[in-house]
Amino acid sequence: MKVNSEKFGELNNQAVHAYTLLNDEGLKITCLDYGCVISNIEMPDSEGKIESVVLGFDSIEEYQKYSPYFGAVVGRVAGRIGGASFELNNETYRLEKNEGNNHLHGGKEGFSHKIWNAKIIEASDHVGVEFTYVSKDGEEGYPGNLEVKVTYTLTNKNEFHISYEGTTDQDTLINLTNHTYFNLSGNLKETVLDHVLKLKSNEFLELNDDLLPTGETLNVTGTPFDFREGHSLKEGVKSTHPQNILVGKGYDHPFLLEAEAKNQMSLFDPASGRKIEVKTDQPSVVLYTGNHLDEEFEIRGVHSEKHLGVCLETQGLPDAIHHKHFPSCVLKPGEKYEAYTHYTFITDRSL
Repeated sequence: MKVNSEKFGELNNQAVHAYTLLNDEGLKITCLDYGCVISNIEMPDSEGKIESVVLGFDSIEEYQKYSPYFGAVVGRVAGRIGGASFELNNETYRLEKNEGNNHLHGGKEGFSHKIWNAKIIEASDHVGVEFTYVSKDGEEGYPGNLEVKVTYTLTNKNEFHISYEGTTDQDTLINLTNHTYFNLSGNLKETVLDHVLKLKSNEFLELNDDLLPTGETLNVTGTPFDFREGHSLKEGVKSTHPQNILVGKGYDHPFLLEAEAKNQMSLFDPASGRKIEVKTDQPSVVLYTGNHLDEEFEIRGVHSEKHLGVCLETQGLPDAIHHKHFPSCVLKPGEKYEAYTHYTFITDRSL
């Protein structure tokens, strides 16, 4: 196993670097110190053909101009904050409105558009990169100096681990996730509509017209949101369920998870034999099927289109600050924010 690093580009006269993690099984993961972006993951299909399985670009200019958070760590708070404001300790904080009247994925820039400090990790049983960033008091309207660490590690068992840590000197909000768009067909040959998702979740959050949680949970039984036994993503695109139609025909919903449950979720492409198993300690995963992907640009020579990628955004519940019965996203001095998501990349050789 090894880590290769090279210059990826420049942003505001500051170099952006790419770090490629390679293991002995042919799995290759490339990440950037810009937004902790996972820019590429290459893995073999059932016939041994190695291809890319995520949406990403080969230049910093394309990320700046086109990217809808491809592969990035988003924060301070993932998802939407209604009205782009919140109250904390009897004080009102006003945030950047970057999606209508709401605040999305940390604001106009957020963590996804920052250049992080990076340190290469090379150990006997894993390789990786440790990214650190200090978000200053008042950045994007949030209180407190927030120190954040995101660590990516890869093993020879084709396991990829993301861990998040955060500390603050004032009460603040934090809810981080990674926004990678997966497409297991390989080099974006097909959309993800025939991908099969299996998800151990009995309930999902109902959304309003602004795609914010209403605070109510809906049972998945008898709906296209029931992935407990697994089904294709296209069922949600074709569905007449009001919640599928609301988000642009597909999914953009938080599903509630049992922390530490076994076999929490898996994504499988029957055509290629590629599969990803995912587990996390977070209370939810936002399933987003790329319903609003812009069709005005290309991704490594492939024309962008709806449903070209699917995101599994493991995180705390969106807009939790406005719903007292949701798990809190408030971080206080002396506490440590910790979260992890674990991926296992599998190829079914029997196909």
